Amino acid sequence: MQRWNDVTQIPADLGPTVVTLGNFDGVHRGHRAVLSEVLARAAAQDLTSVAVTFDPHPVAVLHPERAPGQITSLDHRLSLLDAAGVDAVLVMEFTWEFAQLTPEEFVTQTFVDALHASVVVVGRDTRFGVRNSGDISTLLELGMRHGFEVVTVSEMGGEAQNSRWSSTQVRDLLAEGDVRRAAAVLGRPHRVSGVVVHGDHRGRELGYPTANLEEACAGLVPADGVYAGWLGRPGLPASDPDSTLPAAISIGTNPTFDGTSRRVEAYVLDRTDLDLYGEAVTVEFIERLRPTLRFDSIEELLEQMADDVRRCREVLSTIVPVE
Repeated sequence: MQRWNDVTQIPADLGPTVVTLGNFDGVHRGHRAVLSEVLARAAAQDLTSVAVTFDPHPVAVLHPERAPGQITSLDHRLSLLDAAGVDAVLVMEFTWEFAQLTPEEFVTQTFVDALHASVVVVGRDTRFGVRNSGDISTLLELGMRHGFEVVTVSEMGGEAQNSRWSSTQVRDLLAEGDVRRAAAVLGRPHRVSGVVVHGDHRGRELGYPTANLEEACAGLVPADGVYAGWLGRPGLPASDPDSTLPAAISIGTNPTFDGTSRRVEAYVLDRTDLDLYGEAVTVEFIERLRPTLRFDSIEELLEQMADDVRRCREVLSTIVPVE
């Protein structure tokens, strides 16, 4: 997959394209419905498929006090778009100046002049241009004027009738700790990533050494609690048996020891021999086992931790980790 960070990087000899537009945070099932249509149209007409996305999130620039937590980092988002099969991604830097473009200016400069769009595929609630003043009707009018076809795709789906897959839905579920339902919207388990750093080493003293992720880990951290999941080691080949390991994951401030820093830490089941300090890892959430609790004694904590590990084994025993 090609990546362009500005329209000036797009090859001058780029032929006609099928283009889609969106933030694609999470690259959830609704996004992939749109991307599937892009790929189908591109294959049918032998055109290049292109996804246009933004960094940072527009709300982070226009209303930083309301900026949503990002489900996926930009790198993870791009890897998911690559896995979806698009030929290229244009990552446009979203600035205050960029936000002042009218819908026609944006479409002309990006879709028409830079990407030579033959077809533009979007979800039905797509908005673009200054103050989000452009919508589907605007795009249809501009398509007629500039010679590209507009295709709309439904992003409907989910448990509730007439609901739609959305990044907001995923954020809300993660805020509740409902990683299982979030995975149903995403089409895969949610993950965060970061470098393993030194913690208090208390877990090792208790017989459950944990990999503590750096505070600025990438991806939206779910609600405090204990989860069953997987610790991934991207630096190892997928064929290595230690590349993906079953883990009990704790998120919280460790109230039993009067902690104040919120942490993501993972205990790899039955392993005390791993040295992961300084290594970039992923943590994938399968199921929330319980909320974070404060225990009155170390004995109570150890008893609960043993039960957490037992339940992790049960949950993970029938699940194959996602590569």
